[in-house]
Amino acid sequence: MKVGDVFGYAFGAIRLRKLRAGLTTLGVVIGIAAIVALLAISQGLQVTITDQLQSGFATDTLVVSPGSGGGIFSGAGGGFGGGVGGSGSDFSLLVTDTQIINEIGDVVTSAAVIQEVCSVQSGDHVVTAYVVGVDFAVYSEIYSSTFVAETGEILLNPDNGTAVVGKRVSDPWENGTVLCNVNDSVDLVWTNTTVRPATNETYPVTVAAVLKEIGGFGLTGPSDYAVYVPIGQAQSFFGTDECDRIIVKLANEDDATIKAVSKSIEDAFGGQVSVTSSTAVLSIVSSIFSTIELFLAGIAAISLLVAGVGIMNIMIVSLMERTREIGILKALGMKSRTVLAIFISEAVIVGLLGAVFGVGLGWVLANFAARVFTGGGFAAATGQAAASGGFAITPVLTPTVLLGAFGFGIAVSVVFAIYPAWRASKLKPVDALRYE
Repeated sequence: MKVGDVFGYAFGAIRLRKLRAGLTTLGVVIGIAAIVALLAISQGLQVTITDQLQSGFATDTLVVSPGSGGGIFSGAGGGFGGGVGGSGSDFSLLVTDTQIINEIGDVVTSAAVIQEVCSVQSGDHVVTAYVVGVDFAVYSEIYSSTFVAETGEILLNPDNGTAVVGKRVSDPWENGTVLCNVNDSVDLVWTNTTVRPATNETYPVTVAAVLKEIGGFGLTGPSDYAVYVPIGQAQSFFGTDECDRIIVKLANEDDATIKAVSKSIEDAFGGQVSVTSSTAVLSIVSSIFSTIELFLAGIAAISLLVAGVGIMNIMIVSLMERTREIGILKALGMKSRTVLAIFISEAVIVGLLGAVFGVGLGWVLANFAARVFTGGGFAAATGQAAASGGFAITPVLTPTVLLGAFGFGIAVSVVFAIYPAWRASKLKPVDALRYE
């Protein structure tokens, strides 16, 4: 028989047993839908987080933090303002250490950062934000694309009573109630725990500018959830010359430059600091998500393997019901390989239909889940989206996932159909005709 005739006969056999074929296909649909939904959501999350990180990083920068083995993922103080901690070392970075770093080759400039959690008070309204002390001129040079004013003007040599606020500090609730705007006066209240009893210290500032919305996590760079004040005033207000981190701008973003400057900085401080590159952080995030995707795909594949067992059971039952039919076909001259091809063709059709409907169902489920947990569902209902710098996830269905879903669906169906098909092809006509 021709290939077209084989598939035509197989499709006709499926049509005669619609309910059974539908239930068999449903198992494949569920398995494929689970794989597509989980991978689409995880890849969408990876794209979103990568974009958010890139908006908070500059790829030609390094972050120097106290403590060997530290880095931006160690220590406390992370979050929307960008915490960089050490590893518990007694070593401290000083604001003046930028002078040492600036003398290293391929370093364009560097900016010390002092950061503390404070309350921002304006009238009866209070929000919590990071107060970040920086040199405005240097910080603007390093983050020229994100440390940009939407309203007002960022002065390069501001007075001590001047502040620049992030978009979400100015408009924290996004409901029309603005906490502060340009030329408004606000109080920064810091709880000083270095004295006993702990006291609240107040620092009044005037808002000179509101930053454009950044949208990123701002782990090291500008953030929507921070208030920026001159570095000298931060030293006075917080009573310290120690800084949380130093941002270093490089002449270029080549790997060789990053490695060479990183080693030079570590040597300059006797190995008492950690140097983290933005590109290294992004690579770590990508690696983590690749592992997560593999894990999720493995979990979802289990349901597809269960569906494969169901396919085998159904086809064995179908073989028993069609024993006389197979005997008649073989008595009329049909070859064993043709019988084998018919059964395999049925499995291919089931796998293909299951993959088509499974991909569609998986895409619908991925979008539904993304909307519930980020768009206006769970995150909005709990009121945590804005407070934590929440973001929307857009599921991503890549060609690899699409082709993989079709291939896996068909492969599972065929693999689990081989044994029943082989049994059918080995039936002897005489025995088959005698079967009751």
